[in-house]
Amino acid sequence: MTTEAASQAASHAAEAASHGGFNLVPIVVLLGAAVIAVPLFKRLGLGSVLGYLAAGLAIGPFGLGLFSDPQSILHVAELGVVMFLFIIGLEMQPSRLWSMRGEIFGLGLLQVAVCIGLLTCVGLALGYPVPQSFVAGTGFVLTSTAIVMQMLEERRALGLPKGRRIVAILLLEDLAIVPLLALVAFLAPGGEDATLADRLTGVAIGLASITGLVLAGRYLLDPLFRLLGKAKAREVMTAAALFVVLGAALAMQLGGLSMAMGAFLAGVLLSESTFRHQLEADVEPFRGILLGLFFLGVGMSLDLSVIAANWRLIALAVVAYMVLKMLGIYAVARLFRASSREAVERAVLMAQGGEFAFVLYAAATAVGIIDAEANAILTATIIVSMALTPLMIILHDRLMPRPAPSMEGVEAAENLSASILLIGFGRFGQIVSQPLLGNSCSISIIETDTDAIRNAQDFGFKVYYGDGARLDILHAAGAGEARLVVIAVNDREASLKIAELIKAEFPLVPVLARSFDREHAIELINAGVEWQIRETFESALALGEKALELLNVDEEERERVVEDIRRRDSDRLAIEITDGIYAGRELIHGNAPVKGTPAGPGAAS
Repeated sequence: MTTEAASQAASHAAEAASHGGFNLVPIVVLLGAAVIAVPLFKRLGLGSVLGYLAAGLAIGPFGLGLFSDPQSILHVAELGVVMFLFIIGLEMQPSRLWSMRGEIFGLGLLQVAVCIGLLTCVGLALGYPVPQSFVAGTGFVLTSTAIVMQMLEERRALGLPKGRRIVAILLLEDLAIVPLLALVAFLAPGGEDATLADRLTGVAIGLASITGLVLAGRYLLDPLFRLLGKAKAREVMTAAALFVVLGAALAMQLGGLSMAMGAFLAGVLLSESTFRHQLEADVEPFRGILLGLFFLGVGMSLDLSVIAANWRLIALAVVAYMVLKMLGIYAVARLFRASSREAVERAVLMAQGGEFAFVLYAAATAVGIIDAEANAILTATIIVSMALTPLMIILHDRLMPRPAPSMEGVEAAENLSASILLIGFGRFGQIVSQPLLGNSCSISIIETDTDAIRNAQDFGFKVYYGDGARLDILHAAGAGEARLVVIAVNDREASLKIAELIKAEFPLVPVLARSFDREHAIELINAGVEWQIRETFESALALGEKALELLNVDEEERERVVEDIRRRDSDRLAIEITDGIYAGRELIHGNAPVKGTPAGPGAAS
């Protein structure tokens, strides 16, 4: 099917649907594109953001042509970014935000200033006047909050110090849009004629919007939600949550500020509210859908005809802007004493232009600094950089060497000698060590987590660095001379490999092992360990016995039941070793008849 035919088919379908009332075709197409593309791209290791962008390009005016006006979708989808910032604000208590003031106005301000200077030089080098060069470069400096936040969330880095530093920079960039828009008006032909009173009025309106929002959040929001909570109407609470987010965004927009900044401030003001978790649960579904819609809209906005006509200029601009921006980010990060690894990761994450560039370029076009064609070229440059970011992250993760553990204050295992070798000193190994040390047994302990080793020293333990899955380390740790070896590592594959190595190299040394489930226990038994225990078995039995006690079951009956469970489990495990994981199911106390095969191994672990 050609693009024209697809477009005609879609229009006929839309027309047919509209005769029946509300037109569901666009909604179905958007949801279908996301449902197909995102899982596929995540399966390929390309990430959800690139999946949304590709889906948007496929169904947009320059793909199948199922949508002709992506800007209308983008305007609605920007609410996804707004709600994302609201949820981030809920995690930022005022005290925590105050503690970040140095990073926001120090690190953030310097990064923005350095990058503006570097990127303005690109336009000057290409022969453009200062106003055009400044606007083009500054738009690219404003990083995509949506993409970076999504990436940080997927990488589980939002709560880490490096993630908080990036959030601080993004907050400063949100604040910077206001003076930058004022500067665009000043740089416009005749803009210098604007009076000081006009500029002061604009600043005053912005400050008044922030003050009003802070006062409303301080004195009105919590009482409002407390009143609604007494009504016990969940749908009203959801409506109130959306009202707060969108109302705060609107207040900031009317004051000439960023909608995302308004939502963020509302989140911060509610971060210490007793309703914080309920608000987060209410807003989260809308945030996810609208943020996905935003990325779809960005993909649709990629004008392939503009790229085809100006591909050399766009390619040059994308490379120049991204490289210079990465250099600026890296230099500032190192100046603020970030590690080289963190500086590189921050530079890659923030190398693209962002959604606020569209606002800045539109304002510059409206006042005559750039024309419509330049706006289209710059917009395409931003979108291409946004589309390249997920690919750059993938390359970064694959090419960047894994960090070597710091050995400061840590000794490697060498020529150790003790009656017991304990491999792994996490939450399981620490408890295992207590009865052994309590009986004055000599014990050597090895662990691969250097932080855990240093922490153990504070509690009076001597732990050596060593990987029990390596034969040379086992020799150095004294496995051959030990009376027994205990495997307590938190990695099922590693524990099985360690067991196989020890039984092959030191067959006379007894091995005790921690197992994760029944399947892993059988693997360890087949590897030759003398005894294993599933890590949750005893604690689960203890909890079950306590539950019977609270149900007023007498002590003798409780002991009988628990002993019967132990016997049944032992008998079942013996059968499973020879007949497979599904054998002996009749020994399980179930609450439904056994029919067919369970959903998967590990059931009734």
